[in-house]
Amino acid sequence: MCTHMCPRSCTPMYTPAHTCVRVDRHVGAHTSTRVSAHVCMCLHTRKALTFLKEQRVHLENVGSHDIVDGNHRLTLGLVWTIILRFQIQDISVESEDNKEKKSAKDALLLWCQMKTAGYPDVNVHNFTTSWRDGLAFNAIIHKHRPDLVDMETLRRCNAHYNLQSAFNLAERELGLTKLLDPEDVNVDQPDEKSIITYVATFYHYFSKMKALAVEGKRVGKVLEAAREAEALVEKYEELAGELLAWIEQTILILNDRHLANALPGVQNQLQAFNTYRTVEKPPKFMEKGNLEVLLFTVQSRMRANNQKVYVPREGKLISDINKAWERLEKAEHERELALRTELIRQEKLEQLAARFDRKAAMRETWLSENQRLVAQDNFGTDMSAVEAAVRKHEAIETDIVAYSERVQAVGAVATELEAEGYHDIRRVLRRRDTVGGLWDHLRQLVAARRERLGLHLELQKMLRDLGHLMDWMEEMKCRLQSQDLGKHLHGVEDLLQLHALVEADVAAQAERVRAVGATAQRFAGDKEGYQPCDPAAVRERVAQLELGYRELVALAGRRRSRLEESRRLWKFFWDAGEEEAWMGEQERLLSSEDVGRDLTSSLRLLSQHAAFRGELSARATSLEEALARGKDLVAQGGLGATEVARRVVEVEGRWRALGELAAQRERRLKEAAGFFQFQAEATDVERWLEDTSRLATSPELGHDEYSTRSLARQHREVQEEVRNHRPAIDALQDQAKALPPALANRPEVAQRLPELDRRYRELVARAEGRGQDLEDALVFYTMRSEADACGLWVGEKEQWLHAMEVPAKLEDLEVVQQRFETLEPEMNTLASRVAAVNRVAQQLLATERGNQESIRATCEQLNTRWDRFRALADQKKEALTSALNIQNFHLECNETTSWMREKTKVIESTQGLGNDLAGVMALQRKLSGMERDLEAIQGKVRDLRAEGEKLAAEHPEEKTTLSSRLTAIEGVWEELRGSLRRREESLGEASKLQGFLRDLAAFQAWLSRTQREVASEDVPATLAEAERSLSQHESMRKEIAHYGDDYRATRAVGHQVTRGQTDAQHVFLHQRLEALDTGWEELGRMWENRHHLLSQAFAFQLFLRDSKQVEGVLSNQEYVLSHTEMPGTLAGAEASVKKLEDFVATMEATGEKVQGLVATGRKLVAEGSPHAEKVRGGGTGGGPHPPWGDPSPALTPP
Repeated sequence: MCTHMCPRSCTPMYTPAHTCVRVDRHVGAHTSTRVSAHVCMCLHTRKALTFLKEQRVHLENVGSHDIVDGNHRLTLGLVWTIILRFQIQDISVESEDNKEKKSAKDALLLWCQMKTAGYPDVNVHNFTTSWRDGLAFNAIIHKHRPDLVDMETLRRCNAHYNLQSAFNLAERELGLTKLLDPEDVNVDQPDEKSIITYVATFYHYFSKMKALAVEGKRVGKVLEAAREAEALVEKYEELAGELLAWIEQTILILNDRHLANALPGVQNQLQAFNTYRTVEKPPKFMEKGNLEVLLFTVQSRMRANNQKVYVPREGKLISDINKAWERLEKAEHERELALRTELIRQEKLEQLAARFDRKAAMRETWLSENQRLVAQDNFGTDMSAVEAAVRKHEAIETDIVAYSERVQAVGAVATELEAEGYHDIRRVLRRRDTVGGLWDHLRQLVAARRERLGLHLELQKMLRDLGHLMDWMEEMKCRLQSQDLGKHLHGVEDLLQLHALVEADVAAQAERVRAVGATAQRFAGDKEGYQPCDPAAVRERVAQLELGYRELVALAGRRRSRLEESRRLWKFFWDAGEEEAWMGEQERLLSSEDVGRDLTSSLRLLSQHAAFRGELSARATSLEEALARGKDLVAQGGLGATEVARRVVEVEGRWRALGELAAQRERRLKEAAGFFQFQAEATDVERWLEDTSRLATSPELGHDEYSTRSLARQHREVQEEVRNHRPAIDALQDQAKALPPALANRPEVAQRLPELDRRYRELVARAEGRGQDLEDALVFYTMRSEADACGLWVGEKEQWLHAMEVPAKLEDLEVVQQRFETLEPEMNTLASRVAAVNRVAQQLLATERGNQESIRATCEQLNTRWDRFRALADQKKEALTSALNIQNFHLECNETTSWMREKTKVIESTQGLGNDLAGVMALQRKLSGMERDLEAIQGKVRDLRAEGEKLAAEHPEEKTTLSSRLTAIEGVWEELRGSLRRREESLGEASKLQGFLRDLAAFQAWLSRTQREVASEDVPATLAEAERSLSQHESMRKEIAHYGDDYRATRAVGHQVTRGQTDAQHVFLHQRLEALDTGWEELGRMWENRHHLLSQAFAFQLFLRDSKQVEGVLSNQEYVLSHTEMPGTLAGAEASVKKLEDFVATMEATGEKVQGLVATGRKLVAEGSPHAEKVRGGGTGGGPHPPWGDPSPALTPP
């Protein structure tokens, strides 16, 4: 069955939750509240129904509780209503003859008939049986997308393949969801609503394709109207463009700020601007006003012609012209302001130039006088006179710096004139440069005098520093010639420190010596320029200073060498004494026989010995360094070399003896530590075996599940600990083997290991036995606990079921039913738990351990209570279901009664219709819909009657109430039918008019459909298709003849109805009759044209078939002739002659066929067949010879 959308068979798709979510897409996101699931679903469903009512969707007695409670009939009806409203209702098709619009189902059916017209074996007249063979679906796809479907391969007998192919193509190529399966359609009576819903998706998809062509025609009309409008406004566009161009050009001229740079020129430009405002501008202003009048005239003419009023494009609107004019006036104003501002600026520049000339004359006089002053040199020959000359020169510089602001003021005035563009700026700049040149020359003179004065000052300072250095060097030479070298190591160290200070002082004075020498180089060179003294005298003084400093440095180096040699000698004697004292102390400690009394003391001694080893290694490095220094002293042969050699030999001998003593001490300590370690670990293992044995042999198994589970967990930890101690036992064996023989053969080692191994194996066996006992006890207590929990749950639910009474109200019944629905999964879970308890009990009984009777009693008690509870639950559920069915029956009775009364009111509301043609037509539409509703109501009444009889048989106590409800519904139904019957009888003559309109609409629909089928321009592509098309066309002729009586009858009744009537409705009806006559005559002519076209196509297909056959025969004969071999024997030659005779006979027959084919082709060309060009071109073009040409001479028999 369909799992996509079928309203009758796919109920699981439309559960209340799904319906709410789908409709909430239109309403909005639902608000999550903390309420029960049932209330929440009701709220969501009510919101969706409210939205549907706002969208004018008619709902027949559908409440939120109906959807939430799973009422399949109302849910499916609501789903169909939503599909009809949002997917199908908007479908409308306009027929070509009378422009009458149809909607919904009829419009969709008419669209399908239009699209499938002309397809063989496709006759769509409903939405059920017409679609069973699948050809209609394929025809619709082929009509719009011929490249997707090959209609020739489809057969009506293979309906499943046709349907599957169409559905897969629509989903794969068109993107349409596969709403149906072939099994849903290939039945005796397919579901009409399902097919309508699926076909509607095809309509919406292909309607978009048609909309593109319609849009193209509309665009063409719009473009044509635009071209006509463009001719009307061309003059406006031209004038507006010229005016805007003049405005823009004038604005550019007015915005030009390149004004004259002299006072007379600015005055002339201001005069020209005044001429523009009084002469050139006024005519353009008149032109602007005339342009506004022209636009008003154009728009008035277009309104008179009922055309869209022309609105100038952006940039040429009147508002744009006004804005441009405003910008023009703004430019005029700015131009006037610029001219007047420039006039004022030129006047100010003339005043500023006069002030510049006055200031420049004053500055030139002052600068000339000061240049004469600074050209004089009178500095003096000693330090005090030179310093006085420096102070006087600084006073002159201060005065000149203070005057620099006045000189800069002259330059600032010139710069301002230059920035403002003064017209005589070249003269001003030349005079500014003159003042600047005088100022720069003065500053150069001052700087030169300052430099000369500085040279005199530096010379006096250099001579003073040189004298001070000569005195210091004489003092230091006396201190460095001392013969004191120290009496011991500390004395030598003190002398070295004092000498380092002297060396640092000498090195520091080196910088002063270099500085004095560098300073003197400025005065010692024979160079051009100013010289403050004689260079030869300066060079002599500097040479004396450098020679004295070099002698002082050499004397300090010799003093340090003697002190260093004395320190090395005393340092060796000091280090050798310290090492000998340390070795004596360590020899006393290593000679001790103490190896410890236990493991702790032994390990402590071993750790101390390891620390000694580290200290010994550290001492070795320092000792080797000291001995190396001693050997160097001996090799150098300095003071005390004999004593140093003796001490070196003595220290090396004592060091070797100390190493041997340390190795013996380490070996004794390690052997003792291994023995004590074995003893300690063996003792720990014995204590652990005693403690663990007490735990593994405990008789305690627990008294309930929790205690037993805790004991089992603890015992597993004990077992894990026992397994983990196996490596410790093995490690003791390895330690015993590693001991020396004297220690390994002692009784506390040799006898202790076997005893430990025996006790460990006993412990493992006891632990395994107690573990199994704990596991059995845990299973027993777990079974007891689970049985008690199940019994407690059964007791609570039994108490609730005994206290529950079946309520009388539907709302209370729904609440109780919901509680029962939650009870069922709980019962299923408990059933699995009870089964698990029984399985565990059977396993325990099979082990034949203790507690057999207790286990058996527990299982029997639990199973008895469980069976009793299930029987009680089934009894209560059956009572609740019966009460709920009765309440739903009463609810449906009320809804159906309200439905029928509403329809009765609708029938009574039509009393005012039927007085004129428009009323009759409106009444016809209403009564047509009413008849469909009455069919649905009748089916509902039948369903209620069957349901009531079934409930009465199941509940005899409710039979009277149910019968009364059925009787009341039957009475309302008869009342509704009577109202409709009375209304139809009261129409009288209007009924006849109603019947005529119905017949006229049906005949016009047939006529329009038949015209579309006959007007098809599809040309058959194969012979089978041509035969089928021609046969169908002949059948259509018979159908037209059959409808002739209907045409004449409808025409006669129409003339009778419209005779003597002049109102608008009857005039429109008369026009429909005239259109009917024209359409009937046009149908006959269209049939003849189509018949002629199909006949020619059939003849052309026959011609193609025969030409292919002839081409095949000719190809075979040509192949035989080209591959014939000459025989080599007489028998072969006779056989070849026989074959040739048979071949010539075949050629004669083929020649007759060729002649007939050529005649047929010429006949088609002569008759003007639309395929004449293809006939002349050789049919399909597949053969090497034209089929209508003369036979080749090679084919003529000899």
